[in-house]
Amino acid sequence: MPLQITRDQARFREIVRGRIQADLDRYIQRGELIGKQAGRLVSIPIPSVELPRFRFGEREQGGVGQGPGAPGDPVGPGDPAGGAGSGEGEHLLEVEVTLDELADILGEGLALPRIRPRAADRIVTARPRYTGVSPSGPESLRHVRRTYKQALRRQIASGTYDPLRPVVVPVREDRRYLTWKELPRPETTAAVVYMMDVSGSMGDQQKELVRLESFWIDTWLRRHYRGLAVRYVVHDAAAREVERDVFFRTRESGGTRISSAYELAAGIVARDFPRAAWNVYAFHFSDGDNEGAEDDRRSLDLLRDRLLPALNLFCYGQVASPSGSGEFLRTLRQGLGPRDDVALSEIAGRDAIRDSIRTFLGTGR
Repeated sequence: MPLQITRDQARFREIVRGRIQADLDRYIQRGELIGKQAGRLVSIPIPSVELPRFRFGEREQGGVGQGPGAPGDPVGPGDPAGGAGSGEGEHLLEVEVTLDELADILGEGLALPRIRPRAADRIVTARPRYTGVSPSGPESLRHVRRTYKQALRRQIASGTYDPLRPVVVPVREDRRYLTWKELPRPETTAAVVYMMDVSGSMGDQQKELVRLESFWIDTWLRRHYRGLAVRYVVHDAAAREVERDVFFRTRESGGTRISSAYELAAGIVARDFPRAAWNVYAFHFSDGDNEGAEDDRRSLDLLRDRLLPALNLFCYGQVASPSGSGEFLRTLRQGLGPRDDVALSEIAGRDAIRDSIRTFLGTGR
């Protein structure tokens, strides 16, 4: 690719990145990016981008303040004010950015520290690496260029090569194949357990806040881990594990027993994500209602004894609800106290998502 085109592309990407960064709050608060996700790419609508350039004016117009005129006359050419406009409106340009780029923009906008994996270099996978060339091997690994170079050398050495008729015909002895070996490659993996209260007091607006915040949390975590396993738990008076789509659509009418979610999550983590090999994150979203003081105590015991020892970070987001009491956030603050592996936030509305994300991910754990 020509150097000038490469420079123009890089300049365009920087301009796009700046536009997204400037409107980051709007993108965080709206769910349009979630529906525009395709694999590792996201389509983002931004105002059309024009690279600045000089334009020549009309020489016969004269300088500033010259020529006849009266108060109220329009300045410059064009139709007088009033009436329906005939000009073009603002055009939106959809650009594709990778989720990694989006995570970097999020990290810069919220000043998030990079995550320090707890179980770093615990999982080792074997990756092939091509190390040389051999005269034998499978046909799928034949090195065409090396094969023809060897055939050319043989024909020149034997005097059969004719420069006027440069035909190179490899024989079996000319064939060359890539050789490879498996190299151990340490990887870090992470698991996320999302828990959400789906009792009657958690309506569609509250679930939409959870959906938006979880998208950005996933994007940030996937930037730091090659593998990310995600599990979903819903609860009212009882808890159960569900698929992602069900997680955001389920709504029950029963009471709320938060300890049921913590007990199920602790079992999932202990069974599927052992501490020695996984970096585990748990996010719980609720409106703060719980069954009573007895279940508050049981929830705290489950957190202290089973969940927190197995987690990098536990995050609780209390979503504002007209019928929610909001008491459980106070219970956690009083029962756990300040801890590096616990992050608590209040999500009053869409404009609070940014601060909640910063509270959760700003720990760098």
